[in-house]
Amino acid sequence: MNTQPNVFTPAKLGPVTLRNRIIKAATFEASSPNALVTDDLITYHRLPAAGGVGMTTVAYLAVSQGGRTEGNVIWWRPEAMPGLKKLTEAIHAEGAAISAQIGHAGPVANARSTKATAYAPVRFFNPLSMRFAKKATREDINDIIGAHANAARMAIEAGFDAVEIHLGHNYFASSFLSPLINRRDDEFGGSLENRAKVARGMVMAVRRAVEKEGTPIAVTAKLTMADGVRGGIPLEESLQTAKWLEEDGGLDALELTAGSSLVNPMYLFRGDAPVKEFAGAFKPPLRWGIRMTGKKFLRSYPYREAFLLRDAKLFRAELKMPLILLGGITNRETMDLAMAEGFDFVAMGRALLAEPDLINRIKDDGDAHSIRSLCTHCNKCMATIYSHTHCVVTGSPG
Repeated sequence: MNTQPNVFTPAKLGPVTLRNRIIKAATFEASSPNALVTDDLITYHRLPAAGGVGMTTVAYLAVSQGGRTEGNVIWWRPEAMPGLKKLTEAIHAEGAAISAQIGHAGPVANARSTKATAYAPVRFFNPLSMRFAKKATREDINDIIGAHANAARMAIEAGFDAVEIHLGHNYFASSFLSPLINRRDDEFGGSLENRAKVARGMVMAVRRAVEKEGTPIAVTAKLTMADGVRGGIPLEESLQTAKWLEEDGGLDALELTAGSSLVNPMYLFRGDAPVKEFAGAFKPPLRWGIRMTGKKFLRSYPYREAFLLRDAKLFRAELKMPLILLGGITNRETMDLAMAEGFDFVAMGRALLAEPDLINRIKDDGDAHSIRSLCTHCNKCMATIYSHTHCVVTGSPG
């Protein structure tokens, strides 16, 4: 008897029921010039909601001013709440759920742009801001963990159905998990058990905050399986971290990702490396530096469908909690493959950026399986996150 779920049937994500198993992955929208919700940001998420996804994920809602990647990113504060409530209402009106990705950028934060202190496991130089991130003290770590709990409470107040805790891409929690970055010799450094304390602390702080509020909201996390960097986060350690997160019982699902925003972003964005376009997003002398050294930073990895599946299957074999497969999900066959391999949800990014109505078109296609994404995996959309995120092939979403 075939027990493989149909990707288009309703599914439980913790206490929340989604109309299907397809999630719009967090992709920075560059639609909040004053660090507040705009009509443009609402449209960005309303289009894939109207286009059939079960849930769309807002990225990136920082837990503090200094936790932002750059100055236009929204952070949780009273001034942002009216716009966030308007955003959730618009998505619910389309029949979809909405998740808030919450996190702290850590050493990825551009302190020059955010006008706030950036934190890392150790003093760390960020070439984009040309400034050093400060070594986080125990008090700083506790404050950042507490800010995650506060963000979850505000997400509930704003009407979100879920929060996604960012534990990947060498953001704050992930930088502690990285042996390459985390050179501490205290209780947060050395062994993996010590390096995982920040990530585990964040998740449990959010879980306790959600339970105290008494409002049904799902808690998920995004975890890097491997960052593709020598001396960085290895697959084996990430799997152990995932096992601890499962044992802690703080998560309703785990989304598996890869790469590092600091040193190897293309390990997640497989396909062409847009060095020229990326350099063009910055002013000299940084532009010149990227043009000269960009191929070392933006390494090219060939694209294939479900390109993270091989590693993700190792997690599926060891974990019981619901898992969300990300990476190279563009058509019905790949969605069905994810379901057959035991994954509970799929997350899509670039394909939905190119075609926000792709899910409805695939669903309407039925068993024909003839619909193919217009995304060419050129990755030129990566450079648009510094202006206004859109697909350069189709022009979508604006």
